[in-house]
Amino acid sequence: MPVSAERTVLVVDDDPAMLLLCRANLRESGLRVREAASASEALASVRLDRPDLILLDIMMPGVSGWQVAAQLLGDRATDEIPIVFLTALSGTKQRLRAFELGAVGYVTKPFDPAALGSTLIAVLDQIERGERSALIAENLDALRAEMHAS
Repeated sequence: MPVSAERTVLVVDDDPAMLLLCRANLRESGLRVREAASASEALASVRLDRPDLILLDIMMPGVSGWQVAAQLLGDRATDEIPIVFLTALSGTKQRLRAFELGAVGYVTKPFDPAALGSTLIAVLDQIERGERSALIAENLDALRAEMHAS
């Protein structure tokens, strides 16, 4: 059994096809998968049973992924749950906003579904080694350098 088998990822996306794609590929990587199709479902799911990581879409009807992340990261009970955004928003400013908010990863759609599990496992491994702050700082530094270069 892979080491990641005990890890649970909550996938939050309003698109049923995206939920299915993520579920299949994350399970193939040995991760447990829970799903939420809205912000309210996601928040209720987190409070019911804390996941090891949240894969969060930004553009959802009603409450956006930005708002969900801000609420979770602003609450002492949930602020340690790593958030990786999975979104069609590929701009530097959106990625910068994500890391400034406290996200630990950012995956843009379209993405390689087969690589998604290994990407999330790598993030979880870094966090377990106590490298969460370094991971965020690395991403922020790279984005700021990218912005200054353009």
